[in-house]
Amino acid sequence: MAERMTVSYQKKPCYEIVLTHGFSELTDEFAKEESSRTRRVCIVTDGNVGPLYAQQVKEALQDVCAVCEIFEFPAGEEHKTLKTVQELYTFLIEHHFDRRDLLAALGGGVTGDLTGFAAATYLRGIDFIQIPTTLLAQVDSSIGGKTGVDFDAYKNMVGAFYMPKLVYMNLDTLQTLDPRQYYSGFAEVMKHGLIRDSRYYEWLVSNLYEICDRDGDTLLAMVRRSCEIKRSVVEKDPTEQGERALLNFGHTIGHAIEKARGFSLLHGECVALGCVAAAYISWKREMIPMEEYYEIRDMFVPFNLPISADDLDVELIVALTRSDKKMRAGQIRFVLLEKIGRAVLDDTVTEDELRAAVEELNFREED
Repeated sequence: MAERMTVSYQKKPCYEIVLTHGFSELTDEFAKEESSRTRRVCIVTDGNVGPLYAQQVKEALQDVCAVCEIFEFPAGEEHKTLKTVQELYTFLIEHHFDRRDLLAALGGGVTGDLTGFAAATYLRGIDFIQIPTTLLAQVDSSIGGKTGVDFDAYKNMVGAFYMPKLVYMNLDTLQTLDPRQYYSGFAEVMKHGLIRDSRYYEWLVSNLYEICDRDGDTLLAMVRRSCEIKRSVVEKDPTEQGERALLNFGHTIGHAIEKARGFSLLHGECVALGCVAAAYISWKREMIPMEEYYEIRDMFVPFNLPISADDLDVELIVALTRSDKKMRAGQIRFVLLEKIGRAVLDDTVTEDELRAAVEELNFREED
C-alpha cells in the first residue's frame, strides 16, 4: 500500500509524493487526470537506468496515455548540459509533442534536473513528473522544483524553479543501486538530520546496520522522514530567498571539490566532504564543541563516505567557491551549524576560513 504526502506551493496543494514498491500503481496515479488518455508521454532516462526500468514504466503508462516514447541519453554528470537538452527538444519536436503532453523523468538527480528544465522551457512549459530511482534523487533532488543543467562544468548555473505534477518513488529501485551510488545518496540524508532534526540524526546512527543492509522497512522510514524535512523547508521558501538555502549545507565547498576533481567523485561524496568542512568552520568559530565536530566527521565513515581526499588543490577550490550560484553581493551565503539539528545562514565566512577547512580535508597518513 502506497504512502503519500502532499507538497504545497504558494500555500496551495501542488503535487503528491508517492512512496511505494513497484511501478504498478503508476498507472492509476497517471490516470487520475481526465486528459491522460489523449496525452503523449516521453520517458526521459539515461543509459544506466533505461535498460533496467524504462520498459516497465512504459508498460505501466501506455494503456492510459495516447503515445509513450522513450528518450535515452548517456549516463553521467558530464551529459547534464544544454547540448543534451537540445537533443531532447529535437526529439520532442520530431515526435510532435505539444503543450498538453508530458515528460517523465526516470532516473537519478541528473535526469530529474535535466528533464525538469526541458519541461520548463519546451513550448514555454509543459507538465512533467519525477520517477526518481536513486537514493539521492528520492530524498532530495526530486522534491522542490529545482531544475537545471551545468554550464561549462559550473554546477546548475542554468535552470528554473518548475514544479512537477507528481513524484513517484518505487523504493525497490534502491536495491539495484551499486554501493557507491547508494552511499552517495546517504550524504543528503545525513545532511537533513544535521541541519533540521537531531532525533533523526540519532536514528540514522542507531539504524546503521539496517541502512547499510538496505532493509525495506528501514529504507521506507528513512526516505519518508527525509522527504518530510525537504518538504517542510521548500514549502516555506520555494524559490530560495531565505530558509531553503539551509539545504545547501556542505554544498558550497562540495560543488567546488566536484568541479576541481573533474566530477570523478560522486555528488554525495563531495557533499560529505563539504559537510565536514562546514562543521569544521562551525567548530573553529566555537559554534559547536570539538567533540561534536569529530562526531559529525566520523559518522560519515560507516556509510562509506569520504572525510578526506588526496591532494586537494586548496587555492583552486577556494577560487571555485567564488563561482557558486549562491553568492550574494560578492559574498558567499554559507551554511554553518549551531548544533546538530540546527543550521544557520552566514555571509561572513572568509577565504582564510575556507582554506583552513579545505586543508582539514586534505589526506594525511593519520586519517
